Amino acid sequence: MICPRRNGYMCEFVAAVLLLLLTAPSFAADPPKTEEQKTLYALGLLVSRSLTAFQLTPAELEFVKRGIADGAAGKTPAVDMDAYGGKVQELAKSRRKALGEKMATVNKAFEEKAAREKGAVKTPSGMVFLSLKEGAGKMPGSSDKVKVHYRGTLTDGKEFDSSYKRGAPAEFRLDKVIKCFSEGLQKMKVGGKARLVCPSKIAYGEKGAGNLILPGATLAFEVELLDVIE
Repeated sequence: MICPRRNGYMCEFVAAVLLLLLTAPSFAADPPKTEEQKTLYALGLLVSRSLTAFQLTPAELEFVKRGIADGAAGKTPAVDMDAYGGKVQELAKSRRKALGEKMATVNKAFEEKAAREKGAVKTPSGMVFLSLKEGAGKMPGSSDKVKVHYRGTLTDGKEFDSSYKRGAPAEFRLDKVIKCFSEGLQKMKVGGKARLVCPSKIAYGEKGAGNLILPGATLAFEVELLDVIE
């Protein structure tokens, strides 16, 4: 769910991702059949998100496979892990940042297109607000607690969060979430629905969040304000 800024990369997934890289080709043609196989396949989908940050070339992938194969066989490592173990996360961060920078042009075009939509309002912070349904109830203040339903997507339409999919509205204080989300909800009345387009500077900035929200990412939300909780 929408939350305060959080660490962008979970390094503990790395070993699982590498293992999947090594073994995946043997099973590529065989779809999962048993419940255990389907669960393991789901695990593969989850941990594969951590791989995106590395943006590995085929040649680099071969070194990754060599490392996991040597480790599994108990061979003497070709590098000093005390010296290189910590560099794995450094590499992920640097490549993640580079990928985010590549998306800068796409983000800008997305924001400009959203601002041109009929009825859209671009605020001084850079947020683009579009009312989809006017509410008639109370408007929340900057530190009020609210109950909402929302769906968050990236500029390519990929969903990164959804209270609808969890099957329950989210509740949080507006001073505990990203600036764009707080600002947008303060423009709404209970019963209303809106679309928010959030530049990175009022979203998760240059740190990003989780495995899907890259540094510098522009985000879009559809949000329904269900209640302002006293």
